[in-house]
Amino acid sequence: MPKSRTLFGRPHETSLVAVDRAISEFRAGRPVLLRAGERLALALSAELADAVLVQRLDELAKGHAHLVLSAARLRRLGAKGRSETGVLAIPRIDLSRIETLALKTDGKVDAPVAPASDVDNVALELARLALVLPAVILVPVSAEAVSGEPLIEVSIEAVNAYRAAQAASLTIVGRAPVPLEGAPETEFVVFRGGEGLRDQVAIIVGKPDLSEAVPVRLHSACLTGDLFGSLKCDCGDQLRETVQWMAQNDGGILLYLDQEGRGNGISNKMRAYKLQSQGWDTYDADEVLGFDLDQRHYDFAATMLKQLGVTRVTALTNNPLKVGAIKAAGLVVAATQRVLGRPNIHNVRYLASKRDRAGHIIDMDALMARAAPKD
Repeated sequence: MPKSRTLFGRPHETSLVAVDRAISEFRAGRPVLLRAGERLALALSAELADAVLVQRLDELAKGHAHLVLSAARLRRLGAKGRSETGVLAIPRIDLSRIETLALKTDGKVDAPVAPASDVDNVALELARLALVLPAVILVPVSAEAVSGEPLIEVSIEAVNAYRAAQAASLTIVGRAPVPLEGAPETEFVVFRGGEGLRDQVAIIVGKPDLSEAVPVRLHSACLTGDLFGSLKCDCGDQLRETVQWMAQNDGGILLYLDQEGRGNGISNKMRAYKLQSQGWDTYDADEVLGFDLDQRHYDFAATMLKQLGVTRVTALTNNPLKVGAIKAAGLVVAATQRVLGRPNIHNVRYLASKRDRAGHIIDMDALMARAAPKD
């Protein structure tokens, strides 16, 4: 009789362990074996592929490998109007060609773009979870061809279920008072279990009344702005001024979410910054790298709020997507409130782009008036 439980739990729990391992393997530049029923395929990050490994994969592929690219990257390669993931045949796994198609700003589509399969889409999801560029070399294989290889195997169903399962598994692992400048009555609450097991933090400022709509800000981590005071964004201002406002207005909760670079990760954020220094708009820079306007998810943020006893919020944000995500998670948004940063010559184009291209509610006149010198 087959076992219904393993050392790591029941089958659905064990499958999540496999995804955790697959993310680690993929991020390390090693191939992961994806399973869809009886179909098997090796998935390898195009960004991290090395010549020796690619040569071995080419021998396995026998001319049937292909490159999976996001719709955003395909649009930049010349596939205008593309809205879905697509694949390009690579009869020979040529690293130079792959680099051009996946990484170069002047790359162009050089072959017909075929529709993506369920396995292709999961391969791209694995890349997103691993915070590498959304470009994947996929090699269909047989079980016999990879027998004995030290590969992590994961089902496409497990990868597709991963984000929701991780959000549901969030647990509080630590909490302590941490007095802050301008907000001495503050508690940090650390959650574990989100995407990639990255810790998430709730900062409870003052004593918010949980029976009323609680002022809440969902703040995505920004190393450059929050910690170093970068002038390229308004994140640091929004972070510190929100905490001070909460301290002066009966409290609130700020969720500090590990979603650097609109969910793309710090390395891809720096790639985008390099492109911006060459004249690209913030969203165009992300599209060159293969990312859409925003890769962030907020389902785990809602789980954090619920565990803290919050049911109704006043959302401190300029981003309608955050408001929609909170509502979709079953929380009541009683009101919204804008969060202003300080404009400067380095970030004014960025702020205008958020307003014009991503629908952020930003009053540029009010911002400029705030930055004007006082008499």
